[in-house]
Amino acid sequence: MSQYFHHNPVRVMSSSLFGTASEALYARLKKFKRKDVECQKFFRKVLKSSFFRVLMITAITTNAAFMVLETDYNIHYRMFRLFEISEILFVSIYICEFLMKVYVDPIKYWSDGYNLLDVVIIFIISIPYTLRKIKGQLYKNLNIADGIQSLRILKLISYSRGIRTLITAVGQTVYTVASVLTLLFVLMYIFAILGFCLFGVVERGDLNNWGNLASAFFTLFSLATVDGWTNLQEQLDERKFTISRAFTILFILLASFIFLNMFVGVMIMHTEDSIKKFQRELMVERHVTLLEEKQVILRRQQEEVNRLITTQKTGGKNFTELVEEFKKTLRHTDPMVLDDFGTSLPFVDVYLSTLDNQDNTLKKLQELYYEIVNVLCLMLEDLPQEKSSHSSELLI
Repeated sequence: MSQYFHHNPVRVMSSSLFGTASEALYARLKKFKRKDVECQKFFRKVLKSSFFRVLMITAITTNAAFMVLETDYNIHYRMFRLFEISEILFVSIYICEFLMKVYVDPIKYWSDGYNLLDVVIIFIISIPYTLRKIKGQLYKNLNIADGIQSLRILKLISYSRGIRTLITAVGQTVYTVASVLTLLFVLMYIFAILGFCLFGVVERGDLNNWGNLASAFFTLFSLATVDGWTNLQEQLDERKFTISRAFTILFILLASFIFLNMFVGVMIMHTEDSIKKFQRELMVERHVTLLEEKQVILRRQQEEVNRLITTQKTGGKNFTELVEEFKKTLRHTDPMVLDDFGTSLPFVDVYLSTLDNQDNTLKKLQELYYEIVNVLCLMLEDLPQEKSSHSSELLI
């Protein structure tokens, strides 16, 4: 315990010093301003474009399909020249992708694990060419170098978010899976020693399956996977080991039904967590995309309102006429953003001017109503006089 408290601060200090040194180096390199900013933006736009993404996925899958065709000797013999040309094309595409990514961001490129995987794949691609140049075409291990070229298809990982999600889930289960496998190894160790002592006796034991510790481990692995366990049990029954059935059933229950199912359960749990995280990231990206579209629509509406205000001030047109002209330019598919737009100053200005026009209209209507009421009152005042004069004339 005292050693732990003595050595732990040194380790933390060294890691913190390393992190501080790396951050200082990155900050110093960041101070250098590039002169090819426009070219860098162009290549970054190309790398993020959907066309480049589709091009790389098509190239990787086509390369994988050509490697499958090369496994057939007749096809490889007839289309040898096509395979050579396609190999040069695919390697050129991979190298161009690597150079473009390094050119766009030569510092952050090496901090991404998937970029490092691409570098490893490019190194693997160069191995057969190097061996053919140095060792010749008849080098005995050249087939191994050609076989590991199948790792090229791993470049699809960097272009598929679904595959990256699953890899993240597998990476998160490393510590838990390691604990489960350690427990399984301890269980197999105990049963291997026990099986060697019970069934590996020289006189009448099963020496092929339990004769030594290595064969006992291999036999227990077969029992754990429940692969051919009945044949192994029959061999023990033939030698009259009465305790063998209890041994086999107990180990299968512990190893197969508990530990292996625990292993599968851990993988499923972490995979579900990664899928939920992936869905949340998709929702956030969609929300960000909607916000960007909303900002574009908002700017366009504000520009239209500013144009209306400018036209009203300079052109001397009526506001109602300007609104009617603006309505003619609208389409049925034009979206409208009401929130945030109602708090902008141009909209408030237009809204207040509209209220002023409404107030003026109401004031004029009230004046008209007053005049109408006044006329009606005068007519009512004159009406009795006309009736009295009419009645007097009748009497006369």
